[in-house]
Amino acid sequence: MDAAEAFNTLLGTEAGRADPYPLYEALRADGPTVAVGPSMIAVTGFAECDRVLRDQRMLVHDVAYMDRMWPGWDAQSSLVAINHSILETNPPDHERVRRLVSGVFTPRRLAAMREQVARLAADLADEMAITAAAGDGTVDFMAAYAYLLPVNVICELLGIPDADRAWFRPIAHEIAATVEPINIDFDVANAAADSLTKYYDELIGARRAQPRDDLISALVAVHDADPTQLSATELMSNLVLLLVAGFETTTNLLGNGLWLLLDRPDELAALRADPSRTNAYVEEMLRFDSPVQVTSRWTPAELTVADLHVPAGSEVFALIAAGNRDPRRFDRPDVFDPNRANNASLSFGAGAHFCLGQALARMEAQVAFPLLLDRFPDVAPAGVPERKDRITLRGYASMPLHV
Repeated sequence: MDAAEAFNTLLGTEAGRADPYPLYEALRADGPTVAVGPSMIAVTGFAECDRVLRDQRMLVHDVAYMDRMWPGWDAQSSLVAINHSILETNPPDHERVRRLVSGVFTPRRLAAMREQVARLAADLADEMAITAAAGDGTVDFMAAYAYLLPVNVICELLGIPDADRAWFRPIAHEIAATVEPINIDFDVANAAADSLTKYYDELIGARRAQPRDDLISALVAVHDADPTQLSATELMSNLVLLLVAGFETTTNLLGNGLWLLLDRPDELAALRADPSRTNAYVEEMLRFDSPVQVTSRWTPAELTVADLHVPAGSEVFALIAAGNRDPRRFDRPDVFDPNRANNASLSFGAGAHFCLGQALARMEAQVAFPLLLDRFPDVAPAGVPERKDRITLRGYASMPLHV
């Protein structure tokens, strides 16, 4: 198939989204950058993706872009809920707000959280064992662990009460659909966004009256002190983003990573025997099956990026997962090899929009995998896992295990 057909199959078909890697290779056959439609360019090369993401002339789809390209977009509350966040803002607003939000992800604060993450991870493993023992010995890893650990961790940072946390999983999952390039059910996404913003409104009021040592209280204080530094809309949108991004990507890392091990018993046994190698395994999991596979930029002016001529108004799709398997960057890129040297990936992006929570996501995985392998020495698949029908945030919907 030609490049345009491969790209359309990737985004436009369930089969393409279920197994995108052959399509990435079909695109790569035409080079590290390839035109896939009028004013549309797909980038499969590692270096080329990296340069596109680092080039500040390449812009994300901010409010001004949406107003021009999609009149009436703001009738969709789920889009509004995300589009005023740092995910979809350009300079200078991006730097201003990112600086405020980044305070919660300092190395000191994350180091202090490690013990708490380990406790949450151990408690969830115990609950998995109880669930399995009460039934037929099986459990759905995604529902019982991979979703719950990141939700609890990000809710802890935000300051979400324990009793409310289970409610966040379906809400965050439904809002996350808005970052997919197609197949968005706006009725479902909007209802989720409306519920979440109503909840946050009430919690913001409570934190304003009685501040605590959490991110919501800190951001509310910034807004109240000077709304020009953080508007009410920016406050709400970034709280939505932190929940969605902090949960969905880490969930995918845990699910994708565990299945890679279960599908490779020798690697599972090697990691169980030597958990000191966990960091290398996590990095290879990120490279081999990226939790975020696709992102995009556009340019209002004609320019050249990575030896690529980009006409004004072009949409450039950085296929992160393809870049992570670029044979010019990685030896035997289609082999899962935790021993490979210098396996830094593009999975958390690059440049100004590099993922703020990458250290937290890594820490959760570094804690979870050795704990799970130690706690469940006979863990094995209990059936075929089911993929979510998504390409930007690609992961599993369910994963039945014998534990």
